[in-house]
Amino acid sequence: MPTPTEIKLHQASRMLEVSYENGRTFQFTCEYLRVFSPSAEVRGHGPGQEVLQTGKENVEIKAIEPVGAYAVKFVFSDGHDTGIYSWDYLYELGTKQEANWTSYLKRLDAAGASRSSH
Repeated sequence: MPTPTEIKLHQASRMLEVSYENGRTFQFTCEYLRVFSPSAEVRGHGPGQEVLQTGKENVEIKAIEPVGAYAVKFVFSDGHDTGIYSWDYLYELGTKQEANWTSYLKRLDAAGASRSSH
């Protein structure tokens, strides 16, 4: 998997831009990264244990912390900070962004839940 060459947080638009050595660049909303956190709190400890994240539409990334030379940890405005985003996982989130987001919106709808925190 490619390694990021640059990670840029755009606070005003709540977007994270990740550029890779292979020339690909992905733009993620903070909400998308929060909803797809690799933490056990979100993903559970096994298949079928995922926890649907709701009300994250306006979440922000407050800090980005390096984890060795292979990952980063985001500190979100809702206090969530336990997900370790490896370079591979970030790249996968980028390549599957459209399908992931469509699936998330369908799960929210099926649960009668909302992206809004109100």
